[in-house]
Amino acid sequence: MGEGHTFQEVIEQLRLRAKVELLNEHDGANSSVTHSDVHRPGMALMGYQEGFHRERIQICGGTELGYLRTLSEEIRRQALERVFALEIPGIFISEGQEVEDTFLALASTHRVPVARVELPTDELIEVVREVLATILAPRVTRHATLVDVYGVGVLVTGRSGIGKSETALDLVERGHRLVADDLVVITRQSREVLVGSGRANVEHLMEIRGLGIIDIFPLFGVRAIRMQKRVEVELRLEEWDEAKNYDRHGLDRETTEILGVTIPKVTVPIFPGKNNTVIAEVVALDFMLKTYGIDVAQDFNRRLVETMSERGRTKRYLTHDRE
Repeated sequence: MGEGHTFQEVIEQLRLRAKVELLNEHDGANSSVTHSDVHRPGMALMGYQEGFHRERIQICGGTELGYLRTLSEEIRRQALERVFALEIPGIFISEGQEVEDTFLALASTHRVPVARVELPTDELIEVVREVLATILAPRVTRHATLVDVYGVGVLVTGRSGIGKSETALDLVERGHRLVADDLVVITRQSREVLVGSGRANVEHLMEIRGLGIIDIFPLFGVRAIRMQKRVEVELRLEEWDEAKNYDRHGLDRETTEILGVTIPKVTVPIFPGKNNTVIAEVVALDFMLKTYGIDVAQDFNRRLVETMSERGRTKRYLTHDRE
C-alpha cells in the first residue's frame, strides 16, 4: 500500500512500455489508485463477489470478454453493473481487444475509466504491477548529492555549503557519474533496496558557489550522468571537531536508516588540504571489498590478536626454558 495516485498516472507510465488507449474520457481517470497489485474480475462477473479486491486495478483479458459474449444482453448488463458498482479504480483491456458500447457506457456511468493496451494478458499484468510498484513506492527527498563511484551509489550529505557539490563535481571530472545534486529523491524499491534520482526538469544541474548553475551533460557528456542509482553508502561531510573522537580503525561501524532500510555511513571531518574526492573513491572501493567478503579492519584486528597470542606463548616458553 502507499500514497494514492491516479489511474491516469498509471496510463502515462504504461505508455512508456506499450501502446495504451483510454476508451472513455471522463474524470474517473483521476480516481485514486492505492494498491500495488492487480485483480481479474472473472468470478465477480459470474455473481461471486466474496474476496473481490475492489481497491485494485482490474485486468480484463480474452477469458473475461469471451465469457461476457456468451451472455444475453440483459444478463451481460447485470454482470457489468455488479462489477462497476464496486467503485473500482479502473480497468485495462489486454491484447488490444474490441470492447462493446454497453461495456463502455456502463463504465462511464459509474465513472470507471477503461483503457486498452496492446499487450498479452500475462505480460500486461506483469507490466502494470511493475508500474504500480514504482509509483506507489515509499519515497523521501533528501538534501544531498548522489554520485555513482565505481558502480557504488554514494550519497554525499552534510550541511549547506560544506562542499557536497564541489566534491561531486571533482568526482565527475575524475570519470564518475552524477545522479542528482542538491535534492535527491529516494524511493524504496524493496525491503533492502533504495534507489535515488533527481527531480524532474533539473536533472544533472549543479549549483557551484561563486560560479552559479552548471549543466553536467553538455559539459562532460552522457557518460558523466545517470538517471538513477541504488543508494548504497552515505558519506557524511562535517567540520573538524577536536572534541570528537573519529573512527580511526574501521571497527566501529556507523549506519543510517532511510525509509526503513539501513545502509553504511562514513563520517569524514573536513579541514583545509583534505582530499574529499579521493576519500569518496576509497569509501566506494572499501564498500565493494566488504560486499565481496573482504573486511580490512576486521582482518587486521584478527591478525593483531593472533600475533599477540603467539608472542604470549613464546614468552611463556622462554620463561620456562632452562637451557
